[in-house]
Amino acid sequence: MESLEQKISAAVTEAMPLAKSVFETLARDTADPAGGVTRASYGEGEQYAHGLLARTARELDLEVSADPGGNLYMTLPGRDRTAPAWFVGSHLDSVPKGGNFDGAAGVIAGVTALRAIQHAQITPARDITVMGVRAEETGSWFSGSHGGHLGSRMALGLIRPEEFEQAIRVDSGRPLGEHMRECGFDPEAVRGKPPHIDPRRVKGYLELHIEQGPVLERRGIPIGVVTSIRGSSRLPDARCLGAYNHSGGTPQELRQDAVVATAELIQAVDGKWQEVNAAGKDLVFNFGRIYTDAKIHSLAKVPGEVSFSVDIRSGEPDVVAMMREFVLRKADEIAARRNVRFELGRFGVSDPAVLDAGLRRDLHAGCHALGISTLDIASGGGHDAQEFVKAGIPAAMIFVSNDHGSHVAEEAMRLDDFELGTRLLAWRLARED
Repeated sequence: MESLEQKISAAVTEAMPLAKSVFETLARDTADPAGGVTRASYGEGEQYAHGLLARTARELDLEVSADPGGNLYMTLPGRDRTAPAWFVGSHLDSVPKGGNFDGAAGVIAGVTALRAIQHAQITPARDITVMGVRAEETGSWFSGSHGGHLGSRMALGLIRPEEFEQAIRVDSGRPLGEHMRECGFDPEAVRGKPPHIDPRRVKGYLELHIEQGPVLERRGIPIGVVTSIRGSSRLPDARCLGAYNHSGGTPQELRQDAVVATAELIQAVDGKWQEVNAAGKDLVFNFGRIYTDAKIHSLAKVPGEVSFSVDIRSGEPDVVAMMREFVLRKADEIAARRNVRFELGRFGVSDPAVLDAGLRRDLHAGCHALGISTLDIASGGGHDAQEFVKAGIPAAMIFVSNDHGSHVAEEAMRLDDFELGTRLLAWRLARED
C-alpha cells in the first residue's frame, strides 16, 4: 500500500508544471522594463497577480472569494466544513524591480499543494484555504504612519482606522484608501468592522517563503523551518551634529567631526554584536543609510553633520531591549568625548514573533518522513505570519533556499527546492489531525 509520503511526493511532482507555468506567466506579465518585476501594492502588477491566481484556482475547481480589503481566498473543501480551517498564504506584491519569487512562491506553493492533494484523491479532514495577501511590501510602497503588512492586518482586524488616510503611496502621494478604491475595494467595509478572519475558525497558518539571506544556500540545505521572525528596533532618521571647519587648519583634537563620531558608534555596535554572537544569542544590525549634506560637504571641510539609520533585529526580546539601551548609552559617551550631539529620535519597535512549537515539530517530522534535509533558522525579514501570531493563531513558516538574496531581480530559488518545500507543505495539510 502506498504511503502518504509516496502519494504526496508523486502528486506534487505531477503538479509542478502548473507551478512552473504560473511563475513564468507572472515573470513575463509583471516584468519591469528596468529589470526584475514590479507588482505595486494596490497597483497594476498586484492586481494582475491576484487575477492570475484566481483564474488558476477556478480551473482547479477551488472556491474563490475576496475580502473587502482585496485579499484573495482559494479553498479546497474538507470533510468537516464546520471545523477550523487550515490557512496557507503569502503576498503577491513585490518591491520595485524586485524578484519573482518573494511572496509569490508561498501562494503558488499553496495552490500547487491543493492540486497535489486533489490528484492524490485525498479529501482533507477540514477546509484548506490558500490566501493571496495584499500589500505586504509596505516598506517599499507606503510612507506615513502605518503598521505595515496592510493586507493581512485588514483581514485579521489589526489595522487602525486612520491608516487608510495616513499610509501614503510613495509613487503617487495618495493615501491607501484611494488606491483601494481604484482597485475595486472599499476601505469603509474594513474600517471598524469585525475581522474577515475569525481566529476561532482557523486551525493554523502556514507560509512558505524564499529565504532572504544566504544561510541555506551556503550550507547546501534546501529547506529551513523558521523558529521566529525577528523583532526590530529602528532609528530611521538619526543625526550626528558637530561643526564644519577647514580640514587643514583645524587640529584633529579640536574637531567636532560628525563622521568620525558616527563611525565610532557603528564600530561600537559591531563590537557588541561580536560579544552577543559569541554568547550564542541572535542579533543582526544595519546602518543602511549614512550620508553627509551634498550641498555643504567638500573634500577640504570637516563634516559637521551626518544623517543615518539604525536597524537592530533579534528573535530574542531581551536582546532587542539591551541593544536599544546600548546604542543610547554609547551615543551619549561618544558625544561627550568628541564634542558632538546625537539626535537619534525615538526607536520604532517591533516585537519578535515566536512561531508555534507544535507546528514546527510537525514540519521537522515531515522533513524526516520525506527525506528532506533541513535546519532551524530565524527569519530576519518581516512576514504576514507574524500578524497571525499577533491575532492568536498558531503559525509556522517554511524557508526555501534561494541564492542572491531577495528584493532583487537576481533571486534564484531552484524549482527542485521549491518542490521539496511544497511536498512538505502538502504532507502537513493532507495529514489526519
